[in-house]
Amino acid sequence: TYFCLFLGVWGDEFSVLRSPQSVVFRDGGWPLPGERIPDVAALSMGFSVEDDLPWPGLGVGDLFNRPRATVMVTVKGVDKLTLPEKGISYPIENAVPFSLDSVASAIHSLFSEETPVVLQLAPSEERVYMVGKANSVFEDLSVTLRQLRNRLFQDNSILSSLPLNSLSRNNEVDLLFLSELQVLHDIASLLSRHKHLAKDRSPDLYSLELAGLEEIGKRYGEDSQQFRDASQILAESLQKFADEMYNLYSGNAVIEVVAVKEFNSPLTRKTRSILQSTEPEKDNPYNLAYEYNYDYAVVFNIILWMMIGLALAVIVVSYNLWNMDPGYDSIIYRMTNQKIRMD
Repeated sequence: TYFCLFLGVWGDEFSVLRSPQSVVFRDGGWPLPGERIPDVAALSMGFSVEDDLPWPGLGVGDLFNRPRATVMVTVKGVDKLTLPEKGISYPIENAVPFSLDSVASAIHSLFSEETPVVLQLAPSEERVYMVGKANSVFEDLSVTLRQLRNRLFQDNSILSSLPLNSLSRNNEVDLLFLSELQVLHDIASLLSRHKHLAKDRSPDLYSLELAGLEEIGKRYGEDSQQFRDASQILAESLQKFADEMYNLYSGNAVIEVVAVKEFNSPLTRKTRSILQSTEPEKDNPYNLAYEYNYDYAVVFNIILWMMIGLALAVIVVSYNLWNMDPGYDSIIYRMTNQKIRMD
């Protein structure tokens, strides 16, 4: 059985719908700290994190078969989405802003030669970040508010098939919400034209932030029919998007949704962008040792046992060469001796 991943916050919710067999989520009500959501994404992809994650919800899984993609959708303005398929749910405490820059950086540094797909997008803020093959795959993706509005009124937009119910095509707030659903549809549609990218070795990352439902709640109120209809439409659209992305990656993708009613602090970028150049560090005037790296023990053991293995191999080969009888052990000498006798 396969599961896809959906995340939320305390009062808000972290729900697991699907994930591949290589990613194990245990059924239980363990609260997940909001600031550790990026670590859950990193660990599920097989990357290491600086601090251990003492959260029993995520199991070890198959270390040699990690998912080929992680898709995280952050939905603002609602603490819970009633998704069509029921899955495992976890409460999340301390809903603080987060980003997947650290995960994107790990992918970019480890698989830079294979140009993985990395897409980070916030349509309402016109914030987009693409790395690797995402630039060619999603070059036609609408990212600005003007592009999104124009995309909605094209012939093949979701307006022709989506039941709007109490939502209106003439209201800017409703159009913002619908344009975000159009982005979900277009991402899956554009990726389906490049299915070979979903089968390569490098992992892909998609991080999307949707604020349209929050704006509808502010405009009409959370008890309004518009908000209820928008919540239902969003839940169904997310389920469809999750199924499409999951199938495009042949069941080897993790899909995550973070439903956040309200963040506990203003949004700040905790990590630097990958494209941002790193400033050289100043010399340490106190001549202190460098900060301990948690990968040191792993690298040390790899190098140590590799050197021991190579040393033993050299000793064994040298011993056998030293004690070799050329006339008996080597076919070259035996054939040469026969030729000499015949002459």
